Amino acid sequence: MSEVKSLVQENIEIEENSVPIPLTRKWTRIEAVGLGLVILSLLVLLITPGTLAGLFTSIVDQVFPVIVEIFLTGTVGVSIIVSVIIGRVLERLGFTDALIRIFIPVTKLMKVNSAVIIPSIYNILGDINAAGKIAGPILIRSGATKAEQKIAVATMVQSQQSFATFMLGMVALTAVGANAFVVVVLAVFMPVIVVPFLLSKTIYRDTKAVQIAKLPQFTPKTGFLPTLFNGAREGAELLFLLIIPAAAVVFAAIGVLDYIGIWSKFESGLSAVLLALNIHPETGILSILASPALAMAQLSEVAGSLDPRLVIGSFVLASSGLPLSTVFGQIPVIWAANSDLSEKEAMGAAVLGIIMRILTAFLIVYFLTPILV
Repeated sequence: MSEVKSLVQENIEIEENSVPIPLTRKWTRIEAVGLGLVILSLLVLLITPGTLAGLFTSIVDQVFPVIVEIFLTGTVGVSIIVSVIIGRVLERLGFTDALIRIFIPVTKLMKVNSAVIIPSIYNILGDINAAGKIAGPILIRSGATKAEQKIAVATMVQSQQSFATFMLGMVALTAVGANAFVVVVLAVFMPVIVVPFLLSKTIYRDTKAVQIAKLPQFTPKTGFLPTLFNGAREGAELLFLLIIPAAAVVFAAIGVLDYIGIWSKFESGLSAVLLALNIHPETGILSILASPALAMAQLSEVAGSLDPRLVIGSFVLASSGLPLSTVFGQIPVIWAANSDLSEKEAMGAAVLGIIMRILTAFLIVYFLTPILV
């Protein structure tokens, strides 16, 4: 009998505590947007049923040649995977640690915390996301000021965020007979020294010379075969999970803009600016909007028929922290979580670094082309 009473009491309590579900609720903003899209779609189907089909066809026509002909059935996809394997093998053989040992003593002469160049050096062979996760805590432990951490971000975006970009860029430079050694020294290694020096004397002056007592080691301890297979897997992930989706999104957007007649005007304006800066317009746009590796992949296919100045300019631009999704998305989030910088501060430093990179591309091509070709 007592059990029956307890069950009845529990049911009464549940009924008292339960909140009645309203039969109606107010429309949210996203529901209103969705309703508008439903009505618009129905009107389009009623008035011009071929519009949606034409839009879809335009998107597919833009995406298909890039994804299928370049990456899946062409040699570019394999080249990206192989280049990542090579980069990881070089890292395993101590290449990154050797660069750290070479460049860190130079920072003492500039009166800048030695840790500011670690993310840019690691980024040459590594990954821009990992560079932030690794270097941020090192900068904090070494007592780097906020100004020095901003210098580190601005310097980091001076080097390519994927070794595939570097290797494909080498193919393009070789195709036009450019002096790859001089280009790499000027475009990849010199900014590691020049950018911290310039920023420490102008915008970010709160710096002090601090030598790292114990250098972190970046050479992994994995065996040779795991290094190869992990590099191949990382290359495949880069290709299928980052580059191909990024290319599909960007070219799908281009297909939409092209169908409604906007893309041609936008492309001509941006192309004119890039051409004035001695940067190949098509691959420059890809570096900015989609993926520098994709840009270098396409550049390597057509480099032989281009002006060497445009090829060199495109390579220098691609060897950076672009695309814009990285500058405005990944870098602020990662550095805000792993350093003393806020998202706004990290983004500002990254944007400054990209502006310097664009000017670097112009200056190298404009003044040094006779030496480079």
